Amino acid sequence: MSDFTVRAAGAGDYAELRGVFAGAMMFEPGADEFGPRMFEPERALVVTDGAEIVGTTRALTRDLSVPGAVVPAAHVTGVGVKATHRRRGIMAELISRQLREVPEAIAVLWASESGIYGRFGYAAAAWGLSYEIDLHRVGPSSVKARPGEISELPAEGAIKELAPLLLALQERRPGVSGRSDLKWQQHLEDKPDERGGKTARQILVHRDETGTIDGYALWRGKMHWTATGPANEVHLEELVALTPRAYQTLWQHLLTLDLAGTLEFGFAAIDEPLQQLVTTPTALNRRVSESLWVRVTDVPRALEQRRYAAAVDLVLDITDDLIPANTGRFHLTTGETVSCKPTESPADLTVSVTELGAIYLGGRQLAEFATTGRVTEQTPGALTQATAAFGWPTAPVSLEIF
Repeated sequence: MSDFTVRAAGAGDYAELRGVFAGAMMFEPGADEFGPRMFEPERALVVTDGAEIVGTTRALTRDLSVPGAVVPAAHVTGVGVKATHRRRGIMAELISRQLREVPEAIAVLWASESGIYGRFGYAAAAWGLSYEIDLHRVGPSSVKARPGEISELPAEGAIKELAPLLLALQERRPGVSGRSDLKWQQHLEDKPDERGGKTARQILVHRDETGTIDGYALWRGKMHWTATGPANEVHLEELVALTPRAYQTLWQHLLTLDLAGTLEFGFAAIDEPLQQLVTTPTALNRRVSESLWVRVTDVPRALEQRRYAAAVDLVLDITDDLIPANTGRFHLTTGETVSCKPTESPADLTVSVTELGAIYLGGRQLAEFATTGRVTEQTPGALTQATAAFGWPTAPVSLEIF
């Protein structure tokens, strides 16, 4: 790194910065209407070789639902190094400096290369479930939609109707990222040349007995025929339902579309209850993968801003090779308020900041890491207590790759 310079990005760096990331990921940047408007140069770092930008990383200002709360979270994206400058420590310098400087108590990302981020204290904290559903075999339930219960919503003005539902979902399930109005506009952008042969996006909504929208689904179709007839593809992009009726009715509609043979959905929760609505669960064709990765950057603040499923009164001995302030013993107690303070008292559990990130959203159990020796119980019963406390009734889910 002695040959390179690390600096904050400037407002005029966006195009070059995006080009570096696109080159690293091997995609064509194309036109970008929203990127420059959403660019936060003060939250982006670049490495330069002379006047040339050769490495980048960015953090987006967004919030995230965690157990019992919605908190600020640095949404890390755009991490890339030019192929001509690989293996010179550039990415390590960028990621390390970014984690030391972000003001939020946690950072989150989707890992394009999972082997990289564990070295910096990140851990997979949520599992994603992808479906490729055989609609000819699935056998959906016989929920009947009432007149006016299901309808399509025009894209114009849709944000006003959909945004409150996403906010409500954040109150119910960890792992959901908030969206500003501008982010919603980007999310619902629907350029014909980017549809990949699919139809325009359909916004399907469910209304309760009062006419209030309590669920929505964003989906597209794609024509496909086989030798035996039509087998069109249904591509579900997002589904949010706040009531059992909305959930059942939206899924019933999507699973029974005429002329359709398959349905694909890539952002389901690991505890998705869809299998309860079908008669042939094997037709769901599920695949589990890592989704959201979490890195705790401020241990006391991170542990105080979330809530716990059970009472806890423990001293955690935490190690962090990157952020010295996170290394030490911390006394965590819950009650009417949550407190996490540095202490000199003996430790009940020994854990690194990596495992803390893995369990932070309540989607993984602390006891999982004791099996491999990455968590050590110093006081009998402490592991059971902590595992129960950090758990959460609903699994985390991330609805988008950012």
